[in-house]
Amino acid sequence: MADSLKTYRKKRDFKVTPEPAEGGEANEAARAFVIQKHWASRLHYDFRLELDGAMKSWAVPKGPSYDPAVKRMAVQVEDHPIAYNQFEGQIPEGQYGAGKVIIWDEGRWMPVGDARKGYRDGHLKFDLQGTKMQGRWALVRMKGKESDKQPAWLLIKDRDDFARREREFSVVDEMPDSVVPLRKKAPVKARPQTEPKEDRAKSKGDEAALPGQAAELPPSLKPQLATLADGIPPGSEDWLYELKFDGYRLLARLDGDTVTLHTRNGHDWSAKLPHLVDAFGRLPAKCAWVDGEAVVLDKQGVPNFQTLQNAFDGEATGGIVFYAFDLPFIGGRDLRQEPLRVRRALLAQLMAASDDDHLRFSEAFDQTPADLVASACKMGLEGIIAKRQSAAYVSRRSDNWLKIKCGRRQEFVIVGYTAPQGTREGLGALLLAVHEDDGALRYAGKVGTGFDRQGLLSLQQKLARIETRDKPVTGGEGRGVQWVKPELIAEVAFGDWTSGGHIRHAVFQGLRTDKPAREITREKAAAVTRAPTAKAQAKPAGKIGKLTHPERVIDPSTGLTKLDLARYYGLVAPLLLEHLKSRPVSFLRAPGGIQGELFFQKHLEAAMPGVKSLPPKLDPGHPPLLEVPTAEAVLSAVQMNVVEFHTWNAVKT
Repeated sequence: MADSLKTYRKKRDFKVTPEPAEGGEANEAARAFVIQKHWASRLHYDFRLELDGAMKSWAVPKGPSYDPAVKRMAVQVEDHPIAYNQFEGQIPEGQYGAGKVIIWDEGRWMPVGDARKGYRDGHLKFDLQGTKMQGRWALVRMKGKESDKQPAWLLIKDRDDFARREREFSVVDEMPDSVVPLRKKAPVKARPQTEPKEDRAKSKGDEAALPGQAAELPPSLKPQLATLADGIPPGSEDWLYELKFDGYRLLARLDGDTVTLHTRNGHDWSAKLPHLVDAFGRLPAKCAWVDGEAVVLDKQGVPNFQTLQNAFDGEATGGIVFYAFDLPFIGGRDLRQEPLRVRRALLAQLMAASDDDHLRFSEAFDQTPADLVASACKMGLEGIIAKRQSAAYVSRRSDNWLKIKCGRRQEFVIVGYTAPQGTREGLGALLLAVHEDDGALRYAGKVGTGFDRQGLLSLQQKLARIETRDKPVTGGEGRGVQWVKPELIAEVAFGDWTSGGHIRHAVFQGLRTDKPAREITREKAAAVTRAPTAKAQAKPAGKIGKLTHPERVIDPSTGLTKLDLARYYGLVAPLLLEHLKSRPVSFLRAPGGIQGELFFQKHLEAAMPGVKSLPPKLDPGHPPLLEVPTAEAVLSAVQMNVVEFHTWNAVKT
């Protein structure tokens, strides 16, 4: 071991660098591995395997890849002491390898066959059990001179169940951060501990490497809520898309050995879901808030809200699954001001450490949003959620999270019911209401379908306990109606709202018990727009004005409408005008959508507000060419079904 570390020690001044000179306990029964992300002269990943009392080490410039077709170069470097497994901090300027180091992954490795022989022969095959690194891998030495001080190897993923194509999943891009926050107060058992975590966490370098801000775990947390949107947000570079789960919103609080589950209104549901409490208790993190949704999946793997409600009613909740989608707190760090992409990367690492299939990570999808909506609706799902990846976490409703539903669906307050007819049992229909802005309840229609026999009888028993003679709602007929106190909430899918404010083609989905009745109002879809740039904000584009047939679909493949196009051009007009003003412009028009007949227009054939004619000398013998000098002119063109603007490279003089 002494000879093995001679080169390592010779390169370092341990009076200056915080790196360990020696130390660490070997463990043949559970050999350690560590991957350290190292910002030296160039960013690289240091891959280390415990063997013969030291850490055999390779520098992997691009980091590991889960794609077996991608062979990553791994340059062998000097052995490091086992104590180096715990090093995370800053190597000072002037020292060998100066720069920041974080523990990107850690765990145990198991050789396939004789480890020493594989290492000696240059073909070392092994299994990894880490937070990020899983499955079978191989290190293969490339042919070269035996005297090479830094021989080149290849790090290759085996074709196992963990393998993924690089274009679908880049582990270094999607999981960029340190795993130290995930094991604070709960060290990874497979690795020997050489110094107290509390002492090491106090170093300045460690603090700088951690995301978020140091903070005590709050006793309660209100979740971020999504805004109903009328379509897919324009642009895709800053948005990710998840399925909208048809279940109950839950937040898990992990504090040492205590796990509690809370509804969106702060009610403790831990006693109702002991299997989830137990599963969270086995995670490596012991100080966290995890945000997600509790669902029950049917035989096709689709969340079913009515089955979920029946599970709670029958106290048979063992089949409920928790999908995690955000991580506001972890390891004594407040992550709420970190971008969503950072929070999700840490969350993915945390959920990967779960040994229980009842805890799952809510994956984002790389399909086009329109295709994802179509797939979700075809599967019978409620819709999708669009989330802005650069946004912070806020405890309120936000347009950085948008819910895009397959159909209309929302909660209603139950204010009464009618008697069953014929052979039907329980009740006939539910009378529904929503709160107005002043808090008054307004009648919103009936729902009489979507029930099963058991549900009808159970619901009638619940309603019988809150019957009242007083009509609690404005509107609605009272004949043949048994009024009830406005305490229960029904989730209902429906076709549309009538002009009188009633729902049509309603189908009962289930009761909700995770929110108070006083919060139930009529949901109104917000228009989605791209956030304007600072330059665009400084030069407002003005209002769209009158737009005929705004609902007309321009692009059937995405569902883009004429109104969507007008909003987009309204936002980018300040930037677009720099290239249109004082130049001849031709319009590409699509009156029947882009799948229909397209034609160019380069002369002003009828009055268009803001659009001007240029002097005829630019095109002698022909009608004057067009100029688009203002935002008003841009939007006038959109009104005439212009989808593209084609301009000259020259300006008028």
